[in-house]
Amino acid sequence: MRFEIGPVQVNISMAPEISGRTRPTKPKKQARGIKRKRGDIDVDLTTLQAAVEELDTATTATSFTDLPLSAETKAGLDASHYTTLTDIQQKAIPLALKGKDILGAAKTGSGKTLAFLVPVLENLYRTQCIGPDAGLGAMVIAPTRELAIQIFDVLRQIGRKGHLFAAGLVIGGKGLREEQDALVRMNIVVCTPGRILQHLSQTAAFNVDGLRMLVLDEADRILDMGFQRDVDAIVDYLPRERQTMLFSATQTKRVADLARLSLREPEYISVHESASSATPKTLQQNYVLTPIPEKLDTLWSFLQSSKKSKIVVFLSSGKQVRFVYETFRHMQPGIPLLHLHGRQKQTARLEITTKFSNAKASCLFATDVVARGIDFPAVDWVVQVDCPEDAETYIHRVGRTARYERDGRAVLFLDPSEEEGMLARLEAKNVPIERINVRTKKQTSIKNQLQNMCFKDPQLKYLGQKAFASYVRSLHVQKDKTIFKLDSYPLEEYAASLGLPGAPRIKFLKADAEDVKRKKNASRQAAASESESGSDDDDEDGEKVKSKTEKPAVRTKYDRMFERQNQDVLADHYSKMIKSDDPTSNNALLDDDDAGDDLFDIKRRIPAASSSPEPDTAPDGDPEPDTRTSGPKSILLPGAKTPLILDSARRAKLLKSKKKLLQFKESGTKLVFDDDGTAHQIYELEDEAAFRARGEAEEQRKRFLDEEGERVKIADGEDKATAKAKRREKIVKRKERAKQADEDDAAGQQVGGGEQDAMANFLADAAGSDDESEAEEAPQAKKQKKWFQKDVEVEAEEGGREIETLDDLEAEAARLLG
Repeated sequence: MRFEIGPVQVNISMAPEISGRTRPTKPKKQARGIKRKRGDIDVDLTTLQAAVEELDTATTATSFTDLPLSAETKAGLDASHYTTLTDIQQKAIPLALKGKDILGAAKTGSGKTLAFLVPVLENLYRTQCIGPDAGLGAMVIAPTRELAIQIFDVLRQIGRKGHLFAAGLVIGGKGLREEQDALVRMNIVVCTPGRILQHLSQTAAFNVDGLRMLVLDEADRILDMGFQRDVDAIVDYLPRERQTMLFSATQTKRVADLARLSLREPEYISVHESASSATPKTLQQNYVLTPIPEKLDTLWSFLQSSKKSKIVVFLSSGKQVRFVYETFRHMQPGIPLLHLHGRQKQTARLEITTKFSNAKASCLFATDVVARGIDFPAVDWVVQVDCPEDAETYIHRVGRTARYERDGRAVLFLDPSEEEGMLARLEAKNVPIERINVRTKKQTSIKNQLQNMCFKDPQLKYLGQKAFASYVRSLHVQKDKTIFKLDSYPLEEYAASLGLPGAPRIKFLKADAEDVKRKKNASRQAAASESESGSDDDDEDGEKVKSKTEKPAVRTKYDRMFERQNQDVLADHYSKMIKSDDPTSNNALLDDDDAGDDLFDIKRRIPAASSSPEPDTAPDGDPEPDTRTSGPKSILLPGAKTPLILDSARRAKLLKSKKKLLQFKESGTKLVFDDDGTAHQIYELEDEAAFRARGEAEEQRKRFLDEEGERVKIADGEDKATAKAKRREKIVKRKERAKQADEDDAAGQQVGGGEQDAMANFLADAAGSDDESEAEEAPQAKKQKKWFQKDVEVEAEEGGREIETLDDLEAEAARLLG
């Protein structure tokens, strides 16, 4: 069988056999030995067609050898170790071999892929739809790229033993030109809806008029609102006379869907319809009541207790997947982490799926892109952190474990407001589930760690803001409002659990309820009259405002290409999300019309004759200037360098708001006070590049020590000089007091006793008490001096050398002894 993936072509059926000859075998003789005669092929086809017509669909076959299959298909099944038929294969393959349209429904992991791939190979083989001249014979459509790749791998395994079909995988991720060149030679194509529709509309040489079989895997997902338009457009290109097969774990039976696909008397096969459970019996299902602010704490604690398991964790959006992956990766839970979502490139998605399939213990954070049909080997746990949108999505999610009668466990995190509605939906689908509790002793809180990481890393904080907004938006768009009640969720606490300082602003949460109600109840005539009145309306200030009913301009793929940004770079809508936190942005004061001005788009006209007056100060309490009569004015605000130009009534209204005026003023400098009460600016760490520009760290350290040493020497000399001056001043004052006391004693002895002498002494004492310096220097009780200090002070008073240091003391002692 020959397979083509884009431009790549692989021939498998012509591999030479190894012989025991020493000399090389000639290629011509070897090819002649393998080549089959046309007559033998016709005999085989005739015998095989007769066996298929005689096949009784009422009898139950147990193995593939009991079915009328070609030798090539049996060899491929045997080489892939497929021997026993499952329930869905026993009922679907005989009917499909007879050309019947089929609606197949079976539990996840029950072998639905072989139930339609074996009939595809056999029906095309019996009609000899082989080679580029035969055209496209079968088309298999899958909702996701990962599922399409898995189907193609199974097709390659069972068709490699002799089949000569050209099979291709068309899922995007490569250049359109490469796929166009190979698509015209394919007999079997496995594809996704969007990519195959692009080829049907743009590839001129791609002819599907001879299509014999159309297969839709996970048909309920393909036929829902997400792919409805694509499927309708694809069916319009296909011929009416064809065989159509639909397979899924939760099959649709709506008449409208079946009529869209032009099914002819389809056979409905549901092998597990009478079963007591819609999920495998080997699957243990539980749910935990976890408020949304505690979900990440519970998930982290679960990973800590399951480090040797293989886990798939489902989240509602790709932004949540990326935030949880980045934060948990920084905290290192002790288990390998992977993440998968639809925003990743195709090569990265293939690498991640392969890595997770080969791992023995790992944790994969993913969206619903891997919820359907993907076969990851030996998955132990399926954890649904976010509640699924319906019971069908729940069934597909838990189907990633307990496949092919293996054991598996699944746990669902439910907010208390979601419990009643979700349990009712699961009960209606026959899904058994039990409630379990979380051991509070083993649960660990990671809120402080997330807050610390978001504080240090602005991009991680930005990811948290996007994750919060995407989660709230997913709750808002859910159809089942009995489960998802947006008003009952503690969103502020949930934002804090993500490490955010507050809940980001979301537009649809700020919508005015009365405005929404007015638009909802408005008549169609009123809406039509508003749209016909014109694209521009006058507002109350006399300016033109664009109509909200105006359709946006067409954006081509080149516009989207130039607007595309790396996910690691902060996007433009980040400024809208944190607009209130940035006081320096002047766009926050303007309306949407002013902020979105195009190049040379005139919004206001200023007459050339009118010159702007001198800037005036704007004292508090001034009335609003009338710009319509006096023209534009400029006002110099206190604390602003440039004057504020008032050229419209909207700009004049800014004077009434102190908060908006602050954004035109210069930002002040923040000061802090030290222990001494001295104000200084906040110390900031120096940039690493500036630090290294001044030299090596060891050189800077030596330079710093030398400078500080010189500064300390200078400061020490100044301190010594100051202390010396104080000591001399004290000695001088002490001598003056002693001299004054001697003079007073001599005067008292000359005058003698008596009343006049007493009066004179009293006046002298009163005059002496006015001297503040003498009062301050009043003699106090002194400590008894040491033996070596008495002689030193006597020498000092007599004008000798002063003792300042221990060396001076030793020198003075040596002088006295010598």
